[in-house]
Amino acid sequence: MSLSQSARFARLLAFVVPAVLLGGAYVSQYGFGLYPCEMCWWQRWPHFVALGLAMLAFAVPPPRVWTALAALAILTSGAIGLFHAGVEYGWWPGITSCAAIASTGGGNALDNIMNTPLVRCDEPAWTLLGISLAGFNFLISTTAGLAILSLLVKDRRA
Repeated sequence: MSLSQSARFARLLAFVVPAVLLGGAYVSQYGFGLYPCEMCWWQRWPHFVALGLAMLAFAVPPPRVWTALAALAILTSGAIGLFHAGVEYGWWPGITSCAAIASTGGGNALDNIMNTPLVRCDEPAWTLLGISLAGFNFLISTTAGLAILSLLVKDRRA
């Protein structure tokens, strides 16, 4: 059975959105030195899962199921992004042990440890128009996840 245009678009979104968001995360990390905190990593894991599920949607039947599961993984990352953004904006307390040491690699191990910055979860590394990266992840992931599910529901009604 052939997929409708809306189901094909949903499947494409389920692949492209996490790929672009993960790509942006790695470009900001390695290109601009915006190292991730622990909660930033928490937001990446569901996107990795979504990518795998989206790839399954291209190869293993039934594609609608894999696409819907990818959408749920994307929404999970968005929910973690909302929690992280709330911590950054001071809306609620974060996890007390939430921080990460940004690895710069190479050289003497002791020097690396002593000169590596601590990345805190409650301080945004970068903002645009007052929205942090976690906030953008929430906005983009939630919108995309809901759009994917909406396209799949539209497909079922057609």
